[in-house]
Amino acid sequence: QVQLVESGGGLVQPGGSLRLSCAASTSIFDIVRWGWYRQAPGKQRELVATITNVDSTNYAESMKGRFTISRDNAKPTVYLQMNSLKPEDTAVYYCNIVTYLKGDYWGQGTQVTVSS
Repeated sequence: QVQLVESGGGLVQPGGSLRLSCAASTSIFDIVRWGWYRQAPGKQRELVATITNVDSTNYAESMKGRFTISRDNAKPTVYLQMNSLKPEDTAVYYCNIVTYLKGDYWGQGTQVTVSS
């Protein structure tokens, strides 16, 4: 069983920044793709960004230019740098990994609140 541990959420003012982290309890060589998703109250979970094991990235349109996904090749950790945050970015952010042989996994989620 693979576990994902997220951190870095919190309360930030509009225009501010946050950096989310997600550490996986498996080898980086097991992971095909990392992803960040979010779910706002009353809405469906949506894609934020993904990064593959060859560092190919994909972003939701509304996050392009504001959010950056990256990974640490020295350890199984993915990051989401979020800049120019808006109130509509308020949501629970979830980390996801797709592995070669062990299936897909989700983190427990971390709350991000953008409010003045």
